[in-house]
Amino acid sequence: MTHASIGAPGDPYRYGVYLRPDPRTCQAVTTVTDQLRAQYGLISAGAFPPHATLIGSQHVAGAEADLVEAVTKALDGFVPFTVHNAGVRAQGVGLVYDVHHLADGRTVNEDLMNLAATVDGAAAPMVTSAANPEPHRFDSTTFHGHLSLASHDLYARADLRDEVEEYVRGLSAPHPASFAGDTVTMYRTRSDDWTGRWWQTLTWTHVHTWRLDS
Repeated sequence: MTHASIGAPGDPYRYGVYLRPDPRTCQAVTTVTDQLRAQYGLISAGAFPPHATLIGSQHVAGAEADLVEAVTKALDGFVPFTVHNAGVRAQGVGLVYDVHHLADGRTVNEDLMNLAATVDGAAAPMVTSAANPEPHRFDSTTFHGHLSLASHDLYARADLRDEVEEYVRGLSAPHPASFAGDTVTMYRTRSDDWTGRWWQTLTWTHVHTWRLDS
């Protein structure tokens, strides 16, 4: 099935391409997001499958199959690399598992950066403008690899920010210190209102998985 963009800010579909962590890391992410939903009603981070965004919220014109084909060609020759998880960190208003650096905690993981830049370049010819939300395009000056744990809800509930961080750090949600960056996924997302609190009506459909050549 393919979906054509209808070109309006509220049209339902956006596309994202993500690095999927290993199952144990995914389990840790969902443990945290499920707990935050149960305790505080926070849902935005848990509205998505666990992932590190390569590109997200892409408003795509044309056939979905063409986007899959473009990313498939772009990923040819990429090999798995190690992704290091530095644990819970503050990012913006939210909290994330920080996966941006190598094991030293200082050196940027260039393999992750290159993967995001390549995927962005493959999708760019098919991306058309939409007022909301702003697409998550790759920008080497702002890109920071992460796995979201608490996010957009906290814009509206800033009063909970410190309490939520204390709660997350008190959870028993062990995660591996690293995982193989070998799985890339594409999802089609839909919301009734991309102009507002889109996460309240967000649904998603898995489109495609790529396993990087070993």
